Amino acid sequence: MLQMRSVHAAFGSFVVLRDVNLELAPGTTKVLIGRNGAGKTTMLRTIMGLVPVARGALTLDGVDLLDQPAHARAGLGIGYAPEDRRLIASFTVEDNLLLPLLALREPARLRAQRLEGVYELMPQLAELRGRPGGYLSGGQGKMAALGRALMVGTRVVLLDEPFQGLTTALANTYAETLRRVREQRKDLALLITESSPRLVHRIADSALRIERGSVAAAELDTLAP
Repeated sequence: MLQMRSVHAAFGSFVVLRDVNLELAPGTTKVLIGRNGAGKTTMLRTIMGLVPVARGALTLDGVDLLDQPAHARAGLGIGYAPEDRRLIASFTVEDNLLLPLLALREPARLRAQRLEGVYELMPQLAELRGRPGGYLSGGQGKMAALGRALMVGTRVVLLDEPFQGLTTALANTYAETLRRVREQRKDLALLITESSPRLVHRIADSALRIERGSVAAAELDTLAP
């Protein structure tokens, strides 16, 4: 289980998270709703070790994540797909997918197994495997970022605004992919941030709302369009 306990984060005097509490159990999907600038991205970046924690506790199955550098958190099974995708333009799709496992020095057999699993979940990526990351459309880039997160995210996957900028058709495809992920990886926990949750209510188990860095429970029924 991923847990945040009274997490407080700030850049100097500017507070970005205020006493945030979160429990994300294996096999569950939470959606974090909030306006732009409310703190959604900051919360995910804090979990990944990219934003410093001033006080509070952050653990994964009892392991203190605050003692772990950012790169080590991927090694613990946390995958992250940022809003801006962060693909390397000159690398092929397959190279982008493999990159985090190469950085973690995982063996070739494991890399091949993970790659096969992602291609099974996302056959469209298999078709694009040889295309450079810089030649992907916005929707294809979002899919590639999800695939890369799934390559290392064996326990938790964090998705930042995955539906933003997608056409209706691509958004439906992405939502269907997440549904398959939930069906096939039953122990995987998902935390998804969204400003407009018109599709997320179909796959989420529960919802949180963030405003000015403070998080509170939200009714999932209110997310339906």
